[in-house]
Amino acid sequence: MNGEPQPSSGKSGHRLATSFELVLPTWLDQLAVEAASRTFVDDDAKMQWVVDLARENVRRRSGGPFAAAVFERSTGRLVSVGANLVVTSRASIAHAEMVALTLAQQGRGSHDLGDSAGEPHELFTSTEPCAMCLGAIPWSGVERVVCSATGEDAEAIGFDEGAKPDRWVETLEARGIAVATAVLRSEGRAVLEEYKASGGVIY
Repeated sequence: MNGEPQPSSGKSGHRLATSFELVLPTWLDQLAVEAASRTFVDDDAKMQWVVDLARENVRRRSGGPFAAAVFERSTGRLVSVGANLVVTSRASIAHAEMVALTLAQQGRGSHDLGDSAGEPHELFTSTEPCAMCLGAIPWSGVERVVCSATGEDAEAIGFDEGAKPDRWVETLEARGIAVATAVLRSEGRAVLEEYKASGGVIY
């Protein structure tokens, strides 16, 4: 991570962080640039690419076993990528979905990916969203969410997915957000298991 909080000294003498920056690892930035010219033809192609990113994040020890990407829904073009950077960035909000959504919004120049007449957007994630990421999705502007491994798969290796509604899929669909689950689930689950076997930090 190149971004570091910029501390300042309070009246009591302790240092307060007053800014933060999340920077994609160089390898992930390079893969994103290379993929920007690709057209991903279907859900399996998009998800395989995202799962491969999660696996690479594990092997390079950049963070947790999770990756995500935002695509233009009708064209299959990549808009942004994200990987879990929680431990390396010392930020609990740095989940793959949060990173991918934020970078998409920054790149499109709006906090709402659904506020323009442009292409609708969809979020692909290597594991179903946790409680935090689920909360962010309705306000992100994406029109579809596609997941690989399940929340139960993540919990099986020790991760805490938080207090999600049991019927979270229906919750999103009620807001007009389409959801597809278990796309290449075995591949996504294998990344989680590889992370645990490698001794990765469970938080």
